[in-house]
Amino acid sequence: MGELKIPENRKIIVGVGSALMDMLAKEPDAFMDRLGVEKGGMNLVDQHYIDQLLAQTSSTPSVVSGGSACNTAFGVAKLGGRGRFVGKMGDDELGELFKQDLTNNQVEPVLFNSTTPTGRVLSVITPDAQRSMFTYLGASAEMHPDEISLDCFTDAAIVHVEGYLLFNRDLMMAVLKTAKDNGSLISLDLASFNVVEASMDILDDIIKEYVDILIANEDEAKAYCGHTNEANALKALAENADMAVLKLGPKGSLVACQDKITTIAPMGSGKALDTTGAGDLWASGFLFGMVNGYSFEKSGQLASACGYEVCQVIGAKIPEDGWARIKKFL
Repeated sequence: MGELKIPENRKIIVGVGSALMDMLAKEPDAFMDRLGVEKGGMNLVDQHYIDQLLAQTSSTPSVVSGGSACNTAFGVAKLGGRGRFVGKMGDDELGELFKQDLTNNQVEPVLFNSTTPTGRVLSVITPDAQRSMFTYLGASAEMHPDEISLDCFTDAAIVHVEGYLLFNRDLMMAVLKTAKDNGSLISLDLASFNVVEASMDILDDIIKEYVDILIANEDEAKAYCGHTNEANALKALAENADMAVLKLGPKGSLVACQDKITTIAPMGSGKALDTTGAGDLWASGFLFGMVNGYSFEKSGQLASACGYEVCQVIGAKIPEDGWARIKKFL
């Protein structure tokens, strides 16, 4: 592990990932049992499958802009920071809704267009607050390595990459190389245990060469390094990155940097209503804090506050009263 230095005179946090419209459905456990799919993961499906699932939901799902890295950029902007999102959308009504939602919330959109429909993800939320995602990538999967240029990362202090890009390895490498050439720090969220399991052959090399900040939850850490013990998992995550974060859900989180381990206490005492976006908004708070010179402890506390507030609502959008509580903490 080396020293983690934020590039001077840069404040922008750029999220790179899938431009997806989030469709949120609350369903009983029996809904997932019928599908025979393990809860808590991310499942890539085609448009027909999504349409079939939507026909089976008990009520019309709510629809908002989403995608992991987009949620993080959105949260950064809500905290008063400078957020930018790079992705690809369809030339359709959902795509326009997506772009307008970013603009309305002060997120700078860098969006490429496609004739393929805008991607969408159906998040099925069960009574235990687990969210299981069924993702039709649509246009978002067509972002091409040639579209990634230094202009995407102008003045970026941190480029935050969602692990889902590992499903498009050429694109992932283009993002990592260009961000590094730009002098930005690179933050990688491992995204889902499914992603980690499918990418084990390249993860070590990518992290060692490009990643400055590695973020994982317990399931992702277990898939990556095989450890369920928190200390061992954190140590393994930190081997190839300057900073490693292990998110422990209601138990808080651990941050390792330069052989120092910082324990971040959880925020709030309310029971989680839905964990959709919890990791994404955690990253918003933490990266915002880092870019603004906060200590690891305060950055982590802000991250915990963001993660807690988003778990008190359905979906990945914290309401204004939640942001007001977070800013009061600041």
